[in-house]
Amino acid sequence: MGRMAGLRNYLRLILRLSLAGVFVVAALPKLQDPVGFAVSITGYRVVGTTTAAWLALILPWLELVCGIGLLIPWLRRGSALILSCLLTLFVGLHLSVVARGLSIDCGCFAFAEATSVHPSIVILRTVLLLIASLYLLWSDGSERGTRP
Repeated sequence: MGRMAGLRNYLRLILRLSLAGVFVVAALPKLQDPVGFAVSITGYRVVGTTTAAWLALILPWLELVCGIGLLIPWLRRGSALILSCLLTLFVGLHLSVVARGLSIDCGCFAFAEATSVHPSIVILRTVLLLIASLYLLWSDGSERGTRP
């Protein structure tokens, strides 16, 4: 294995561990307080309360399973694909919040985050996570010769 291949392997490992940690940590408070997370979801003014309640029950489990899935070889690509889709959706939602001039609790990691994190930081953070997830999806595909 060449030096560059070894560095790419370390980069993928660091990104996998980092993304897995981010999504597991993000899921835990939502799992503990689905009602609070549903309130955060309704703050986006995109879905109604019933849909928000269902999302508050499903989304944290999806984040948790995909976060852990990044660490399991046969689930890596599928998990990276799902997380890339979710992160793309999250970027769009955050941009729509800024465009509409809303001040909301994003519900990303902990509730009441809106008061401490500027929306541009939330968008930047989400875009960086998306880039990392897309890199993992691409690099895992190129490893097998099946780039998406």
